[in-house]
Amino acid sequence: MTEFTPAPIATKYLLQGTVVTDSGIVEGGLLAIDGDRIVYAGRADHFDEPGFDGADLPAGQVIAVPAGHMMLPGLIDVHNHGGNGGDFPSGDEELARTAVDFLHRAGTTTLLASMVTAAPEELRRGIGLYAKMTAEGLLAGIHLEGPFLSHARCGAQNPAFLLEPDLELLGELIAAGGGAITTMSYAPELPGADELVDMLTSHDITPSVGHTDCDSATAAESLAQAREGLDSTGFDGVSGRPTVTHLFNGMPPMHHRSPGPVAACLRVAKTGNAAVELVADGTHLDFETVKMVFELVGAANIILVTDSMAAAGLADGHYMLGPSAVTVTDGVATLDATGSIAGGTATLLDVLRRTTAAGVPFSDALTAATTVPAGVLGLTDEVGSLRRGLRADVLLVDADLGLQRVMRAGQWLD
Repeated sequence: MTEFTPAPIATKYLLQGTVVTDSGIVEGGLLAIDGDRIVYAGRADHFDEPGFDGADLPAGQVIAVPAGHMMLPGLIDVHNHGGNGGDFPSGDEELARTAVDFLHRAGTTTLLASMVTAAPEELRRGIGLYAKMTAEGLLAGIHLEGPFLSHARCGAQNPAFLLEPDLELLGELIAAGGGAITTMSYAPELPGADELVDMLTSHDITPSVGHTDCDSATAAESLAQAREGLDSTGFDGVSGRPTVTHLFNGMPPMHHRSPGPVAACLRVAKTGNAAVELVADGTHLDFETVKMVFELVGAANIILVTDSMAAAGLADGHYMLGPSAVTVTDGVATLDATGSIAGGTATLLDVLRRTTAAGVPFSDALTAATTVPAGVLGLTDEVGSLRRGLRADVLLVDADLGLQRVMRAGQWLD
């Protein structure tokens, strides 16, 4: 089993170079870290923090970031099933810790453990494990992708375990999570979906429309109900809006006489009342589609996700996604049984790099991989940016967004 023994935390760090802050890319910048917190991020010539005389800090705690490199905030993935041979749908602790360790070191310093549709007892067991890992600070919570999803749009979900909304079962799952369940994907056309949304929002769980065959009106009405429910629980701002699980995937294609849920989700996201996930890995979506969504709804309403599974970071071969066998060929994961796409094999930094290379402005892509998911999780005062008071999650990348080093909570993870 992977051991998570905390490394000693240096009292202070000074990182000198180009830093990406809320105000943009700062050349000649400086990032000051004390323990697990950022105490300054900005222009070096404006820095005047007591106790941070670089000459007095030990070697290794003053770091000159090479020219052409940048300091970025740690990335945040709200839809992630695993990586490096480890996964979350299995409910296996050793595999889950393997996945978390790999993902943190790959630059995804905040993530949800995404489960897939499975038997109720398997869901309860996995939820209990990930609630424990959330309490340890390794995860930001749990994403349940099912089991209340459409048979017609099940994708890689095992249809044998799909159910219509069952409030008794949902209550059991919520209880097993002890507050750790953060989001849940659901199909709004299923009988009892309205009651499901009300129960989710009353427990501060974000509903996420997905794996649905509904029409446009049903999607819009359900998103409005979810937004109203989240608002009534005390959420505020962007942290109180529902999401859309991997827009376009697991949904009917948009047709000019039958627009389906995609049209409604785009329209609602444009108003800021929902945030849409995009698996912008080059497999799930064409990059022209990705660019179109950024231009239509704006980066502030988009969440870049990986939907990654155990094969992320590994070679082609045979893997499992929950109870289903998957084969990865040329980096594309498909179900052995149906040939459907079965999750992603890219890391979130890969997705950020590919999205930027495809023509989405870097600042927009970074917003969708940091600020927006932090807001949806209600963690804007903790992660998602390089600014004073936030957790010291930092990526050092080169000019091509190649990963050089990762710091999480003030600790280097090399």
